[in-house]
Amino acid sequence: MNEFEHKLRIAEVVQNWAVWRDAGFWERFHTVWHEDGWMSATWFQGPASKFIEVSRRGFENGVSILHFLGGTSVDVRGKRAIAQTKMTISQRAEVDGVQVDVLCTGSFYDFFELRNIDGNEEWRIVRRQPIYEKDRMDPLDPDVQLQLDQELLKQFPNGYRHLAYLQSRLGFKIKRDMPELAGAVVQALYRRGEKWLSGDASAFDETPVESGL
Repeated sequence: MNEFEHKLRIAEVVQNWAVWRDAGFWERFHTVWHEDGWMSATWFQGPASKFIEVSRRGFENGVSILHFLGGTSVDVRGKRAIAQTKMTISQRAEVDGVQVDVLCTGSFYDFFELRNIDGNEEWRIVRRQPIYEKDRMDPLDPDVQLQLDQELLKQFPNGYRHLAYLQSRLGFKIKRDMPELAGAVVQALYRRGEKWLSGDASAFDETPVESGL
């Protein structure tokens, strides 16, 4: 398999992640992750297996979180790869008595590894880390005046301020130091990605801590 074919397979996994997760195809969704896969989001940080389970429960209970993908850039080095994919996260819910849509723009930053699984060499995700760039909140009814708690809103980072506000109102514990478009946190993530491509044993600078649901 040449480099282009490796990149195509990785890009397919990225696309399958969004389609299968949002459609509720949980058995298929499981196959995009390695067994030690780790997912980070505003409201959840932990093993991919647990993320699949809490996502399934939310899906069955009517939680509306959808993902839309843009372009993907893939760097492959041996059996390691980093894929960065433009994306939007769309969540619909009631906040402060008003039905709203929140749209958050950013990218998925994925640590991939090629491993032998049941006799086949497969690219799967070891770590997924979203980067949050900007977001907005809109009432479904344009005639409704939305009044947000400004003190609460200002507690969250600019890149995912409205998404965090909505999720906190729904009872989620929000991680407040996620990577944004610029700054020290995202630069540290990029450095970790380079170390991963260079063969470092871990996709993390330090042991990750499970948090959220």
